[in-house]
Amino acid sequence: MEQRLEKLRELSAQGRNPFEITRYDRTHLAAEIVERYGELEGKTVKVAGRIISRRGQGKVTFCHVEDRSGRLQLFFRFDDLGEEAYGQLKLMDIGDIVGAEGHMFTTRTGEISVHVARFTILAKSLRPLPEKWHGLKDVELRYRQRYVDLIVNPEVRETFVMRSRMVSAIRTLLDGKQFLEVETPMMQAVPGGAAARPFITHHNALDIDLYLRIAPELYLKRLIVGGFERVYEINRNFRNEGISTKHNPEFTMIEVYEAYANLEDMMRLCEEIFVAAALQARGTLQVPYQGATIDLTPPWKRMSLFEALEHYGQVDTSKLLDFASAKRLCQGMGVHVDERATLSTLINNLFEEFVEEHLVQPTFITDFPTAISPLAKRRSDNPEFTERFEVFVSGRELANAFSELNDPIDQRQRFEDQLRDKAAGDEEAHPMDEDYVRALEYGMPPTGGLGIGIDRLVMLLTDSASIRDVILFPQLKPEKGEVIEDEEA
Repeated sequence: MEQRLEKLRELSAQGRNPFEITRYDRTHLAAEIVERYGELEGKTVKVAGRIISRRGQGKVTFCHVEDRSGRLQLFFRFDDLGEEAYGQLKLMDIGDIVGAEGHMFTTRTGEISVHVARFTILAKSLRPLPEKWHGLKDVELRYRQRYVDLIVNPEVRETFVMRSRMVSAIRTLLDGKQFLEVETPMMQAVPGGAAARPFITHHNALDIDLYLRIAPELYLKRLIVGGFERVYEINRNFRNEGISTKHNPEFTMIEVYEAYANLEDMMRLCEEIFVAAALQARGTLQVPYQGATIDLTPPWKRMSLFEALEHYGQVDTSKLLDFASAKRLCQGMGVHVDERATLSTLINNLFEEFVEEHLVQPTFITDFPTAISPLAKRRSDNPEFTERFEVFVSGRELANAFSELNDPIDQRQRFEDQLRDKAAGDEEAHPMDEDYVRALEYGMPPTGGLGIGIDRLVMLLTDSASIRDVILFPQLKPEKGEVIEDEEA
């Protein structure tokens, strides 16, 4: 770094401080030059990018620069530049941002290059890039210094380009179906819409505690009440939970609500969203993931929650309709029972233990008990269960959907049941949201709702093993603290 600082001081002494430059008018990107070389050969171009390699001796120097589209070779020759300009190369390092102007040609080895007539250092890299960044065992450092990871690992950049294009494809699909994209509060007086522990903050002017949202669901359904019949939000949610390969406290979801639709409609829409994202990212519905090939071609397999528990775990599901018998069942099967466990967590523990690993191909798990689905409509033929599904792919939940509960009397009762769970120690139980019940009392039409985890969908479609591989800046402990270890590592 001291050597690079000395070069910066020398540049500044010559009146060439690169940090004073505000603009550079490049004419072409690297990929464009390669694609259009036939018409650009011999013509003058201006390019700009980061130096990623350098070689040469005497009076000839070669550099590769990289911009957002790819990389391109620059060719510097003493006889063309002259002593003063060529001498500036000694002040240039790998990592520097440069602009170069010259004519296009092909070297003796056949590489398309810019024969440089003039160049400018546009920003000085004062810290050297790691030489073998990709081979570092400390992936924590890659997540913490994502900017370096993006510089030296093009495949990492491509993951996030694909992520952006997937989200765009989903928006295009929903916009084409006349859904309206909306924004709902990220700070809420009553956290709701999911079973999760919220983050708490304080609003000084109002002197009240607020909660970072755990889900936008209840606000989006208020909009259905208000007459917006098709709405969606691509939203950031915050849940005060552990960090692992599947969980980050801050994550992205899409939630979609459609009036006069039900669970079957949400199943079709869910398949369409996955298909649109996969075709955008991969161009195919046969997706490689961690050594397996996932076939996203609709229609997907369907299995009820209790059928799955019975089939894969030989679980006596008749014992899962009340907490006491479910607790005894779990204890008898060697499944962990936390002192703060609820019926929901017990069923979830059984599912994780015996079922999830078997759900490799996309599968709708349906018919969740009413006791663990406080926002879903009861099945008319069996009110102990709800019209709800979750989607599992490669042993991981990626989506959740309901025929939404629109009966305000039933909703109030279920909130009250949740309050009893909360009083018993369940920190993830739903609180009472009086305003939401009031909204339902004005009348909400039959409605289908769907939530999809964007991060997990991107993991699937980019063959990424950890959620931190698809979040640009995942949550980490402060740099001076100890390194976080994955719960599942």
